[in-house]
Amino acid sequence: MKEGKADENGTSNPVCFEAPSTYEITAKGGKKLIGSAQARRKDGVLQHGSLPLTGDLARIIQALAFADESAREDAAKRLLSRAATAESALGRALDWETAARSLVRAFEAELGIRFEREELSTKEKTRADELVREKYAHASWTERV
Repeated sequence: MKEGKADENGTSNPVCFEAPSTYEITAKGGKKLIGSAQARRKDGVLQHGSLPLTGDLARIIQALAFADESAREDAAKRLLSRAATAESALGRALDWETAARSLVRAFEAELGIRFEREELSTKEKTRADELVREKYAHASWTERV
């Protein structure tokens, strides 16, 4: 599936992490910090979200299609000027466990709930195995458009 946001000129932009949409989380200077995308189809919804903790954000550019290398380089420059990792926003490293605990605490505080960590039940494990075997491990599911 090849989808992306339109850029400020109304043309298709394959770099969905580049520009924040309404209600997305940004860091100092308005740089996009958390990416989110959704695809809706007849039989379901795919929601994807990412919070890059560290690394080179422009690496994603290498996996996307562009008209030529000049367009690819321009996209990389725009991305780096408009998006941030948690590390660059905080000015220090942030490991995965700390980020996960922080997200849990924030959800609990904002929603007035308490998360509890548990193992899957036997029934849940059985159902997950069944779904993999009957649906998700087949090309008819993973390669459909």
